[in-house]
Amino acid sequence: MRIVIVFFCIIFMSLGLTLEAQTQRIDTVYFGGKKMLRIITEKGDTAYLDQLNEVSISSKQQFSSKEEYDKYMRYRRYAAIVYPYALEAMRIYHESKESTRGMTNRERKKFMKTLEKEMEDQFEEPLKKLTRTQGMILTKMIEKELDEPFYDVIKEIKGGWSAFYYNTTGRFYGYHLRDGYIRGEDVILDMVLDDYRLSVKK
Repeated sequence: MRIVIVFFCIIFMSLGLTLEAQTQRIDTVYFGGKKMLRIITEKGDTAYLDQLNEVSISSKQQFSSKEEYDKYMRYRRYAAIVYPYALEAMRIYHESKESTRGMTNRERKKFMKTLEKEMEDQFEEPLKKLTRTQGMILTKMIEKELDEPFYDVIKEIKGGWSAFYYNTTGRFYGYHLRDGYIRGEDVILDMVLDDYRLSVKK
């Protein structure tokens, strides 16, 4: 699922671009058996980004057929698999948003390269195991939270040509990046995504 890996890295790069311009080094450390992202600035300040608590809300659903029920259960299993990745994307977004200071083009390019390598090392192997449907659910889960299509995210960060390229390529894998998450297009998907919240711990 190379296309999923590419999209996921783009999300991390785009959401993470709001980190301070003074970021000097990004690596991972372990505390109490938990893997955390560590950021060290040029001034020597250190920030540790921890995993958010997972919160889901389940509600009783009604189905008109066994096929609908089976699809719902399948989507729920897949959503449970990709939910931690969606949480990670939102965690980086919300935590980095607070420290936005702006970057020069040179600083941004350097930061994106570092972050992309970090994300590929951490997520490439597990993301390669995702099926096409699981990748779709991950995409829609993030788009629903952002209220923005992947196409617009790519266009903002990498330009219109890159957005066009990834949108065209994505269609071969069943992704329609320009459309975004459209409520009502797949009522079963709506049911599943409504049971998952990418909330931020205050």
